[in-house]
Amino acid sequence: MTARSRPMFDDLQYRILKTISHGAPGVTSPYAGKSKLAVLMGEDFFRRIAGKVVIDFGCGQGVDSVEIAARGASRVIGVDIREDMLEAGREEAVRRGVQDRCIFTKSPAEQADFVISVDAFEHFADPAAILNTMSGLLRPGGQVLLSFGPTWYHPMGGHLFSLFPWAHLVFSEKSLIRWRSTFRNDGATRFGEVAGGLNQMTIDRFEELIANSPFRVAALELVPIRRLKPLHNRLTREFTTAVVRCSLNLR
Repeated sequence: MTARSRPMFDDLQYRILKTISHGAPGVTSPYAGKSKLAVLMGEDFFRRIAGKVVIDFGCGQGVDSVEIAARGASRVIGVDIREDMLEAGREEAVRRGVQDRCIFTKSPAEQADFVISVDAFEHFADPAAILNTMSGLLRPGGQVLLSFGPTWYHPMGGHLFSLFPWAHLVFSEKSLIRWRSTFRNDGATRFGEVAGGLNQMTIDRFEELIANSPFRVAALELVPIRRLKPLHNRLTREFTTAVVRCSLNLR
């Protein structure tokens, strides 16, 4: 495709997107009636954090931080870059009666037994820098526990932009961002600039990041999409993995 024809192609794709959807698609939580942490972190998660100090890195509104405190951690520090999210977390901690052992801050002043990151790693603008930061937040013998997905080649890896399976790979970034601007007027011009950000994380890239980080992999589990489980293997994993679940130790 020539440079001259590319704008025409992007415009055609935008028109198709406008026809498919006139506004933001509805989002249904897959965790209704379930503990998101139990689903994403594994059934033994709450046993592991019982009596421990936990940093919830990228805590958002603090719902997970509060649940961790309510289910046995001795102390939980929710960390996020947005003050409105931290304030929402503080309010939730008070509502659940765990404000004595659950705090929220942009810059933690102590180290923890576990640093966790739930549903956030595919959103970090600079995941390599995040891993370096996490390494300084661990007590000796501590672990980082990560769980995230969908990754970029998952059928819905484009999150908001996945109007249908793999739509974010079919349509150009420019056409998708232009379509989004019809209902989100925040000036974003790239996937990484949208609210929450999308760093286009793949499993291969994640493994490369860890190999070049202060960590080594203690355990890595690629949880397959349930319907695609028979097709899930080393060759197809980028397209058939639902959740990446990982434990990291310092080297």
